Amino acid sequence: MQKATAKRRTPALVNLIGLSVVHLGALCALIPGTFHWSALIVLAVLYYTTGAWGVCLCYHRVLTHRSLKLWKPLEYVTAVFGVLAMQGGPIDWISTHRKHHAHTDKEGDPHDIHKGVLWAHMEWLYKRNEAMLSMDEQLRLAPDLANDRFYRFLEATNIWWTVALGVVLLAVGGWSWLIWGVFVRVVITYHITWLVNSAAHYSGYQSFRTGDKSTNNWWVAILAWGEGWHNNHHAFPFSARHGLRWFEFDATWWTIKVLAWLKLARDIKLPTPQMVQRLSIRTPQIQRKRA
Repeated sequence: MQKATAKRRTPALVNLIGLSVVHLGALCALIPGTFHWSALIVLAVLYYTTGAWGVCLCYHRVLTHRSLKLWKPLEYVTAVFGVLAMQGGPIDWISTHRKHHAHTDKEGDPHDIHKGVLWAHMEWLYKRNEAMLSMDEQLRLAPDLANDRFYRFLEATNIWWTVALGVVLLAVGGWSWLIWGVFVRVVITYHITWLVNSAAHYSGYQSFRTGDKSTNNWWVAILAWGEGWHNNHHAFPFSARHGLRWFEFDATWWTIKVLAWLKLARDIKLPTPQMVQRLSIRTPQIQRKRA
């Protein structure tokens, strides 16, 4: 196996500095003269492409869980969208999420909800965290990506894609496009993604016996393109569909259906009725207790 990247594990202090810079950049949106209606359009377009397509579809359902296969050029394009969400390179992101599923809500989970909602939401990124993956663990948990030349390239260059985007936005639309299209958009995407780790392990209902604190949280599902049906997801991690009941709207699933109709997605995995029945809780368990 070739090395995914020459970098070492990112220190918590580096994460703290990076998160601080991004949040401070977003606060620049409050400065008079930095707003323009066109910047909101840029934010919306990039929020959708990087959050819905990049993180939810590609990083999570396609690459982490292999719930479906995309036409390869489309997979690579959406992986670039994922990089532009500034949540890490694909090898880092996918290996961390696979470790979360291997140790959900117990020792070894990078964002264990038992350590507190704020820890699960964001503290795990910038405080001392023994469950944070080493480079060896990343390679062990994501060998499929580490052996792919394109994903090794994305991992090594992930921050520079956002730098390039920022330069283009500044040149075309000025400071308003840069601030809203990069900093504000990234902060919004951060916290919505993190809500899946915190709120969707804290409050909501459980439809399936999973042995963890994952919940189905309707408002997180709306914000996170269907990712909030998190108890369903932990019951059937391989499933391309997270909203399993008629009222559990899953925007990413509908995107997958359109892609399948266009012959751009195939090998779509879903739980069988027998699997659903075996893990199903007759009366959904409401979870509103403190972690």
